[in-house]
Amino acid sequence: MIDSVLVCDPDDGVRLLTMSRPGRRNALDKATYVALAAALASARDDASIRVIALTGAGLCFTSGNDLADFQISTDAGETFVALDFLKMLSTFSKPVVAAVEGFAIGIGATLLLHCDLAYAGRGAQFRLPFVPLGLCPEGASSYLLPRLAGAKRAAELLLLGEPFTAQTAAEAGLINAQTDDGEALSVALAKAKALAALPWEAVAATRNLLKRSFALNVAETLEAEAQSFEALRRSPAAQAAFAAFFAR
Repeated sequence: MIDSVLVCDPDDGVRLLTMSRPGRRNALDKATYVALAAALASARDDASIRVIALTGAGLCFTSGNDLADFQISTDAGETFVALDFLKMLSTFSKPVVAAVEGFAIGIGATLLLHCDLAYAGRGAQFRLPFVPLGLCPEGASSYLLPRLAGAKRAAELLLLGEPFTAQTAAEAGLINAQTDDGEALSVALAKAKALAALPWEAVAATRNLLKRSFALNVAETLEAEAQSFEALRRSPAAQAAFAAFFAR
């Protein structure tokens, strides 16, 4: 793996993936999306690995897409490399447990919708800033978030794009529970270890049953969102928002 995705196996059956671009608050660029997808594929094909734990380095989950990759270019690579990662995550055949500290912005929040379990430190800061940036939701969040949080709460979070707390994230169904700050990873790893020790066939069957009723809707929404996202990314409004972000 490249340096921005660290891989280790902290317990039997558990693989830990750590997003690590500390100078960019672990923002995800093209290379990191490719590395995350490759790490998931490797874990999927490794029979000794039963559960993935996902976190960010330096007590920061991820600040989302690296906006530098969204500026000016007409290349759609960033949008669709991210889509490849989201497709891999949304259809992943093994449980994924997330540990969130610090920032979980944009895709850093929407990817949690595809994790089986997620825990966040009380001080974690979440935001879905797509509309303020001239963009639209991604990660099938326009389908999954109303399903979890209800239509009104989802509209508030996705349309206004305002920051929200770990408590709100728990109430909206993005995470299972809050932890003490700095303890999200230890809690997530404990849950991952417990999952890895359970009868694997039962775990796999239960996950398939949980996901089967909405898998097609998720796949269709991922594609529809990506097409709209890419068109909006190239718009003058979005480009002006990106320029203003970097001018701060």
